[in-house]
Amino acid sequence: MTDQLRQAIAAARAGKWHRAHEIVQRYDDDPLACWIHALLHKIEGDAGNSRYWYAHTSHTYDEFTETGQELDAIQRALESA
Repeated sequence: MTDQLRQAIAAARAGKWHRAHEIVQRYDDDPLACWIHALLHKIEGDAGNSRYWYAHTSHTYDEFTETGQELDAIQRALESA
């Protein structure tokens, strides 16, 4: 699963939101996947759905203001998991 989540992060960084979304939806019981999922909905402007997925993590919707910073934080969390 870790490799899959790395692929989702790479896809998100490349602007391939649909591909990233397809990957994380497979792991909706994993907090890191939920965090990626939350960020993807945040990027799409779907705040309600984004907040739903953040509720499955230890993070909040307003914790990060920049997508790149948040993707970096997710990457670090994934590496230390």
